[in-house]
Amino acid sequence: MLLACPSLGSLDFLKDFEESYEAMAGRVDFTLYLITDRRSLPANRTLENAVAAALDGGVRAIQLREKDLSDAEFELLAEKLRRRTADYNAKLLLNDRWAMAQRIGADGVHLGGHSRPTSEVRQRLGHTPLIGVSTHTVPEIVQAAQQGADFVTFGPVYHTPSKAPMGSPVGLDALEEACALSPIPVFALGGIGLAQVPEIRRSGAFGIGLIRAIQDAASPSEEAKSFCNLLNAPTETP
Repeated sequence: MLLACPSLGSLDFLKDFEESYEAMAGRVDFTLYLITDRRSLPANRTLENAVAAALDGGVRAIQLREKDLSDAEFELLAEKLRRRTADYNAKLLLNDRWAMAQRIGADGVHLGGHSRPTSEVRQRLGHTPLIGVSTHTVPEIVQAAQQGADFVTFGPVYHTPSKAPMGSPVGLDALEEACALSPIPVFALGGIGLAQVPEIRRSGAFGIGLIRAIQDAASPSEEAKSFCNLLNAPTETP
């Protein structure tokens, strides 16, 4: 998994991961990562119902994002989803709110560019909870891994409305480089539909992160099943 990367300077710390990558990937026991966005849902669908359908379809990791909610509103929703995900033995990660994650018994947190440093959150949470980090460049991946992240999302790989403010898509070449150089699992993110899954897998991505592709589908359960089937299928040679 590890290649030389002289442009990043000294990467001696990556040697610590060479023999433990598989063990670290074992902590991340999912390849389909659903990120919530209740504002994009169809009018007749609640977020809880969308998540329940996705879990029925095979999703085993949910990131509760909903950044605009108050702490009280977010915690109420998080508690509901904690009970729902527990029924499926699925992971629940909260966006940013690490203290709340501890309080409700979530499986971890997901951190972004404006979050507290990963190293600080890892120190506060301890070793067991999962930490995911949003990244857009290889140096950001390296920093996240060095500070204790378990996995990263990387993108946007393709154009997507939810990531448009972040600029142009990074593309498949950048994803392939990121996957080759990362010492921790990389989840491709941004504009991914069923048609893109094979080339995403060939790039070396550990998994994919999705928002609208599942929760906004006519049948979130069936769409989740289709993504799971593609992710579990043998990788085709281009």
